[in-house]
Amino acid sequence: MNGFGYPRACRLTSSADFNRVYAGKQRFSDARLLMFAAANSTDTTRAGFSVSRKHGGSVARHHLKRLLREAFRLSRADLPRGLDLVVIPQQGTIGTMQEYQGSLARLTRKAARRLLEHSGPDSGAT
Repeated sequence: MNGFGYPRACRLTSSADFNRVYAGKQRFSDARLLMFAAANSTDTTRAGFSVSRKHGGSVARHHLKRLLREAFRLSRADLPRGLDLVVIPQQGTIGTMQEYQGSLARLTRKAARRLLEHSGPDSGAT
């Protein structure tokens, strides 16, 4: 395995996972993506993708979702660990793979700085 796979352990799969991330209310955005993030108790960063009907028909939505999933898969080895992410594309923007990879990396690092440094063993958080 070359480290670029996208195993099931790296995916948010249930609505309970998505709801937990949304409930944490930690939101990060740039011109391309809106990201909700929450710390998890594993050494893996997991991602889920949500593309609304505002982005077009099912073909357009699925294409965008595949593009985001591929950007995450290729960037996964370089992203901070221990986060659950819900990634939503901004309406009205169409990006390239490299743009989505850059946005994912920037927003995930920002989320890690905010969430992981405050939930460390010395912070008293549970």
